[in-house]
Amino acid sequence: MQRELLMSRWVFALLLAGMLLLPLPGAVAQAKKPVIGITLLTRDKFYTDLETGFKTEAAARGYELRVVSGEKDPNKQADQVDDFLTQKVDAIVICPCDTKSIVPSVEKANAAGIPVFTADIAAGGGKVVCHVASDNLAGGQKAGEAMVEALGGKGKIIILSHPNVTSVRDRVKGFKQVVARHPEMEILQEVPSEGDREKSQRAMEDMLQKDQQIDGVFGINDSCAIGALLSVRAAGKVGQIKIVGYDGIPEARELIKKNEIYDSTIQFPDKIGKATIGAIADYFAGKEVPASIAVECGRVRSEMPR
Repeated sequence: MQRELLMSRWVFALLLAGMLLLPLPGAVAQAKKPVIGITLLTRDKFYTDLETGFKTEAAARGYELRVVSGEKDPNKQADQVDDFLTQKVDAIVICPCDTKSIVPSVEKANAAGIPVFTADIAAGGGKVVCHVASDNLAGGQKAGEAMVEALGGKGKIIILSHPNVTSVRDRVKGFKQVVARHPEMEILQEVPSEGDREKSQRAMEDMLQKDQQIDGVFGINDSCAIGALLSVRAAGKVGQIKIVGYDGIPEARELIKKNEIYDSTIQFPDKIGKATIGAIADYFAGKEVPASIAVECGRVRSEMPR
Protein backbone atom coordinates (compact mmCIF):
# COMPACT_ATOMS: atom_id res chain seq x y z
CA MET A 1 0.00 0.00 0.00
CA GLN A 2 2.78 2.38 0.92
CA ARG A 3 4.55 1.58 -2.34
CA GLU A 4 1.40 2.38 -4.37
CA LEU A 5 0.98 5.67 -2.53
CA LEU A 6 4.60 6.57 -3.25
CA MET A 7 4.17 5.79 -6.95
CA SER A 8 1.00 7.91 -7.09
CA ARG A 9 2.89 10.85 -5.61
CA TRP A 10 5.67 10.46 -8.19
CA VAL A 11 3.15 10.36 -11.07
CA PHE A 12 1.40 13.46 -9.71
CA ALA A 13 4.73 15.27 -9.37
CA LEU A 14 5.70 14.42 -12.94
CA LEU A 15 2.33 15.59 -14.29
CA LEU A 16 2.61 18.84 -12.35
CA ALA A 17 6.14 19.44 -13.66
CA GLY A 18 4.93 18.83 -17.21
CA MET A 19 2.09 21.31 -16.78
CA LEU A 20 4.48 23.93 -15.48
CA LEU A 21 6.67 23.50 -18.55
CA LEU A 22 3.75 24.12 -20.92
CA PRO A 23 3.48 27.77 -22.08
CA LEU A 24 0.38 29.67 -21.08
CA PRO A 25 -1.96 30.79 -23.92
CA GLY A 26 -1.09 34.42 -23.25
CA ALA A 27 2.62 33.66 -23.49
CA VAL A 28 2.12 32.05 -26.91
CA ALA A 29 0.28 35.14 -28.09
CA GLN A 30 3.02 37.41 -26.83
CA ALA A 31 5.75 35.37 -28.49
CA LYS A 32 4.12 35.55 -31.93
CA LYS A 33 5.94 38.01 -34.17
CA PRO A 34 3.78 40.33 -36.29
CA VAL A 35 4.14 39.29 -39.94
CA ILE A 36 4.29 41.92 -42.69
CA GLY A 37 3.93 41.00 -46.36
CA ILE A 38 5.77 43.29 -48.79
CA THR A 39 5.53 43.28 -52.58
CA LEU A 40 8.08 45.44 -54.41
CA LEU A 41 7.81 46.88 -57.92
CA THR A 42 11.11 45.26 -58.92
CA ARG A 43 14.54 44.51 -57.47
CA ASP A 44 16.68 47.23 -58.99
CA LYS A 45 19.11 49.23 -56.84
CA PHE A 46 16.44 51.60 -55.50
CA TYR A 47 14.18 48.77 -54.36
CA THR A 48 16.95 46.66 -52.84
CA ASP A 49 17.91 49.74 -50.79
CA LEU A 50 14.25 50.18 -49.87
CA GLU A 51 14.14 46.53 -48.80
CA THR A 52 17.22 47.09 -46.62
CA GLY A 53 15.38 49.92 -44.87
CA PHE A 54 12.34 47.68 -44.30
CA LYS A 55 14.50 44.88 -42.89
CA THR A 56 16.63 47.09 -40.64
CA GLU A 57 13.62 48.67 -38.94
CA ALA A 58 11.66 45.40 -38.80
CA ALA A 59 14.58 43.64 -37.10
CA ALA A 60 14.77 46.41 -34.51
CA ARG A 61 11.06 45.98 -33.76
CA GLY A 62 10.94 42.19 -33.85
CA TYR A 63 8.74 41.87 -36.95
CA GLU A 64 8.85 39.08 -39.51
CA LEU A 65 8.94 40.20 -43.16
CA ARG A 66 7.90 38.25 -46.24
CA VAL A 67 9.27 40.17 -49.22
CA VAL A 68 8.48 39.40 -52.86
CA SER A 69 8.72 41.38 -56.10
CA GLY A 70 6.10 41.94 -58.79
CA GLU A 71 8.84 42.58 -61.37
CA LYS A 72 6.68 45.28 -63.02
CA ASP A 73 3.90 42.74 -63.69
CA PRO A 74 0.53 43.88 -62.21
CA ASN A 75 -0.97 40.38 -62.51
CA LYS A 76 1.94 38.78 -60.68
CA GLN A 77 1.69 41.41 -57.96
CA ALA A 78 -2.06 40.81 -57.57
CA ASP A 79 -1.34 37.10 -57.03
CA GLN A 80 1.27 38.01 -54.41
CA VAL A 81 -1.25 40.09 -52.48
CA ASP A 82 -3.70 37.18 -52.68
CA ASP A 83 -1.00 34.95 -51.18
CA PHE A 84 -0.53 37.39 -48.29
CA LEU A 85 -4.29 37.35 -47.66
CA THR A 86 -4.27 33.54 -47.59
CA GLN A 87 -1.35 33.64 -45.14
CA LYS A 88 -3.32 36.12 -42.97
CA VAL A 89 -0.37 38.45 -42.49
CA ASP A 90 -0.78 41.31 -40.03
CA ALA A 91 -0.10 44.11 -42.55
CA ILE A 92 0.70 44.49 -46.25
CA VAL A 93 3.07 46.96 -47.91
CA ILE A 94 2.68 47.47 -51.66
CA CYS A 95 4.95 49.26 -54.13
CA PRO A 96 2.43 49.12 -56.99
CA CYS A 97 3.47 47.97 -60.45
CA ASP A 98 0.53 49.97 -61.74
CA THR A 99 -1.39 52.58 -59.76
CA LYS A 100 -4.81 51.63 -61.15
CA SER A 101 -4.38 47.86 -61.49
CA ILE A 102 -3.53 47.44 -57.82
CA VAL A 103 -6.84 48.88 -56.57
CA PRO A 104 -8.81 45.57 -56.52
CA SER A 105 -6.02 44.00 -54.46
CA VAL A 106 -6.13 46.85 -51.95
CA GLU A 107 -9.90 46.47 -51.72
CA LYS A 108 -9.56 42.70 -51.10
CA ALA A 109 -7.20 43.41 -48.21
CA ASN A 110 -9.64 46.01 -46.88
CA ALA A 111 -12.44 43.42 -46.96
CA ALA A 112 -10.19 40.95 -45.10
CA GLY A 113 -9.44 43.53 -42.41
CA ILE A 114 -5.71 43.58 -43.15
CA PRO A 115 -4.17 47.09 -43.09
CA VAL A 116 -2.48 48.24 -46.31
CA PHE A 117 0.46 50.63 -46.59
CA THR A 118 2.11 51.84 -49.80
CA ALA A 119 5.75 52.82 -50.30
CA ASP A 120 7.29 54.88 -53.12
CA ILE A 121 4.25 54.52 -55.42
CA ALA A 122 0.68 55.26 -54.36
CA ALA A 123 -2.39 53.16 -55.10
CA GLY A 124 -5.18 54.73 -57.13
CA GLY A 125 -7.94 53.64 -54.76
CA GLY A 126 -8.99 51.47 -51.86
CA LYS A 127 -8.21 52.28 -48.23
CA VAL A 128 -4.50 52.78 -47.57
CA VAL A 129 -3.50 53.58 -43.98
CA CYS A 130 -0.37 55.52 -44.96
CA HIS A 131 1.65 56.23 -48.10
CA VAL A 132 5.39 56.79 -47.60
CA ALA A 133 7.48 58.20 -50.45
CA SER A 134 9.97 60.81 -51.49
CA ASP A 135 8.55 64.29 -51.95
CA ASN A 136 8.48 63.64 -55.69
CA LEU A 137 6.96 66.98 -56.65
CA ALA A 138 9.86 68.77 -54.95
CA GLY A 139 12.26 66.16 -56.35
CA GLY A 140 11.02 66.88 -59.86
CA GLN A 141 11.53 70.58 -59.23
CA LYS A 142 15.12 69.88 -58.22
CA ALA A 143 15.59 67.99 -61.49
CA GLY A 144 14.11 70.96 -63.34
CA GLU A 145 16.49 73.33 -61.60
CA ALA A 146 19.40 71.09 -62.60
CA MET A 147 18.26 71.17 -66.23
CA VAL A 148 17.96 74.97 -66.18
CA GLU A 149 21.54 75.16 -64.88
CA ALA A 150 22.80 72.66 -67.44
CA LEU A 151 21.20 74.45 -70.41
CA GLY A 152 21.66 78.01 -69.21
CA GLY A 153 17.91 78.58 -69.28
CA LYS A 154 17.28 77.73 -72.94
CA GLY A 155 16.95 74.59 -75.03
CA LYS A 156 14.72 71.74 -76.19
CA ILE A 157 14.08 68.82 -73.85
CA ILE A 158 12.87 65.21 -74.02
CA ILE A 159 11.35 63.49 -70.97
CA LEU A 160 11.72 59.71 -70.68
CA SER A 161 8.71 58.88 -68.53
CA HIS A 162 6.50 56.18 -67.01
CA PRO A 163 3.05 57.81 -66.75
CA ASN A 164 1.27 54.79 -65.18
CA VAL A 165 3.03 55.49 -61.88
CA THR A 166 1.89 58.26 -59.52
CA SER A 167 5.36 59.07 -58.18
CA VAL A 168 6.61 59.58 -61.74
CA ARG A 169 3.69 61.84 -62.59
CA ASP A 170 4.61 63.98 -59.58
CA ARG A 171 8.26 64.14 -60.69
CA VAL A 172 7.32 65.17 -64.19
CA LYS A 173 4.86 67.74 -62.85
CA GLY A 174 7.54 69.33 -60.66
CA PHE A 175 10.05 69.29 -63.53
CA LYS A 176 7.59 70.99 -65.88
CA GLN A 177 6.73 73.63 -63.28
CA VAL A 178 10.34 74.80 -63.22
CA VAL A 179 10.85 74.60 -67.00
CA ALA A 180 7.66 76.62 -67.55
CA ARG A 181 9.28 79.61 -65.83
CA HIS A 182 11.83 79.82 -68.64
CA PRO A 183 10.30 80.89 -71.98
CA GLU A 184 13.36 79.83 -73.96
CA MET A 185 13.08 76.25 -72.71
CA GLU A 186 10.71 73.84 -74.48
CA ILE A 187 9.65 70.27 -73.76
CA LEU A 188 9.49 68.59 -77.16
CA GLN A 189 8.01 65.28 -76.10
CA GLU A 190 7.30 62.98 -73.16
CA VAL A 191 8.28 59.46 -74.26
CA PRO A 192 7.10 56.42 -72.22
CA SER A 193 9.99 54.06 -71.49
CA GLU A 194 8.73 52.40 -68.27
CA GLY A 195 11.80 53.32 -66.23
CA ASP A 196 13.76 50.71 -68.19
CA ARG A 197 17.35 51.21 -69.39
CA GLU A 198 17.06 49.32 -72.69
CA LYS A 199 13.71 50.86 -73.60
CA SER A 200 15.10 54.31 -72.81
CA GLN A 201 18.16 53.64 -74.94
CA ARG A 202 15.97 52.63 -77.90
CA ALA A 203 13.63 55.58 -77.40
CA MET A 204 16.56 58.00 -77.33
CA GLU A 205 18.10 56.39 -80.40
CA ASP A 206 14.81 56.85 -82.27
CA MET A 207 14.62 60.51 -81.23
CA LEU A 208 18.20 61.17 -82.37
CA GLN A 209 17.55 59.56 -85.75
CA LYS A 210 14.77 62.07 -86.39
CA ASP A 211 17.54 64.67 -86.66
CA GLN A 212 15.74 67.21 -84.51
CA GLN A 213 17.48 69.48 -82.06
CA ILE A 214 17.63 67.95 -78.58
CA ASP A 215 19.52 69.85 -75.90
CA GLY A 216 18.44 68.02 -72.76
CA VAL A 217 16.96 64.76 -71.49
CA PHE A 218 15.19 64.21 -68.18
CA GLY A 219 15.04 60.53 -67.18
CA ILE A 220 12.47 59.82 -64.49
CA ASN A 221 14.97 57.45 -62.92
CA ASP A 222 18.68 56.81 -63.37
CA SER A 223 18.02 53.75 -65.52
CA CYS A 224 16.30 56.04 -68.04
CA ALA A 225 19.11 58.57 -67.83
CA ILE A 226 21.82 55.93 -68.34
CA GLY A 227 19.88 54.36 -71.20
CA ALA A 228 19.68 57.77 -72.87
CA LEU A 229 23.41 58.29 -72.31
CA LEU A 230 24.24 55.07 -74.17
CA SER A 231 22.51 56.41 -77.28
CA VAL A 232 24.02 59.86 -76.83
CA ARG A 233 27.49 58.27 -76.64
CA ALA A 234 26.84 56.26 -79.80
CA ALA A 235 25.84 59.47 -81.57
CA GLY A 236 28.99 61.25 -80.38
CA LYS A 237 27.00 63.89 -78.51
CA VAL A 238 28.18 63.46 -74.92
CA GLY A 239 28.35 66.93 -73.39
CA GLN A 240 26.22 68.44 -76.13
CA ILE A 241 23.03 66.82 -74.82
CA LYS A 242 22.64 67.38 -71.08
CA ILE A 243 21.10 64.53 -69.11
CA VAL A 244 19.43 64.72 -65.70
CA GLY A 245 18.33 61.58 -63.86
CA TYR A 246 16.52 60.70 -60.66
CA ASP A 247 17.49 58.41 -57.74
CA GLY A 248 21.20 59.13 -57.26
CA ILE A 249 22.36 55.51 -57.61
CA PRO A 250 26.14 54.86 -57.45
CA GLU A 251 26.46 54.26 -61.21
CA ALA A 252 24.83 57.60 -61.97
CA ARG A 253 27.05 59.37 -59.42
CA GLU A 254 30.16 58.08 -61.19
CA LEU A 255 28.83 59.29 -64.55
CA ILE A 256 28.12 62.71 -63.02
CA LYS A 257 31.73 62.88 -61.81
CA LYS A 258 32.80 62.19 -65.40
CA ASN A 259 30.42 64.91 -66.67
CA GLU A 260 28.56 62.44 -68.86
CA ILE A 261 25.36 62.96 -66.88
CA TYR A 262 24.80 66.45 -65.50
CA ASP A 263 22.91 65.67 -62.29
CA SER A 264 20.44 63.38 -60.54
CA THR A 265 17.85 63.99 -57.86
CA ILE A 266 18.73 61.85 -54.84
CA GLN A 267 16.13 59.66 -53.19
CA PHE A 268 16.71 57.96 -49.84
CA PRO A 269 14.95 54.59 -50.20
CA ASP A 270 16.35 53.21 -46.94
CA LYS A 271 14.67 56.10 -45.09
CA ILE A 272 11.40 55.38 -46.92
CA GLY A 273 11.62 51.74 -45.82
CA LYS A 274 12.33 52.61 -42.20
CA ALA A 275 9.55 55.22 -42.11
CA THR A 276 7.06 52.72 -43.54
CA ILE A 277 7.80 50.12 -40.85
CA GLY A 278 7.64 52.91 -38.27
CA ALA A 279 4.16 53.86 -39.49
CA ILE A 280 3.08 50.21 -39.24
CA ALA A 281 4.43 50.05 -35.67
CA ASP A 282 2.39 53.12 -34.74
CA TYR A 283 -0.69 51.53 -36.30
CA PHE A 284 -0.16 48.30 -34.33
CA ALA A 285 0.20 50.40 -31.16
CA GLY A 286 -3.13 52.14 -31.81
CA LYS A 287 -1.52 55.51 -32.47
CA GLU A 288 -2.76 58.01 -35.03
CA VAL A 289 -0.94 57.51 -38.35
CA PRO A 290 -0.75 60.28 -40.99
CA ALA A 291 -2.22 59.54 -44.42
CA SER A 292 1.14 60.28 -46.02
CA ILE A 293 4.78 60.76 -45.07
CA ALA A 294 7.11 62.65 -47.43
CA VAL A 295 10.86 62.02 -47.38
CA GLU A 296 13.00 64.92 -48.60
CA CYS A 297 15.14 64.57 -51.75
CA GLY A 298 18.58 65.99 -52.59
CA ARG A 299 20.84 66.54 -55.61
CA VAL A 300 24.07 64.70 -56.43
CA ARG A 301 25.84 67.78 -57.81
CA SER A 302 25.03 69.75 -54.65
CA GLU A 303 26.88 67.12 -52.59
CA MET A 304 29.99 67.13 -54.78
CA PRO A 305 33.09 69.07 -53.70
CA ARG A 306 33.25 72.53 -55.23
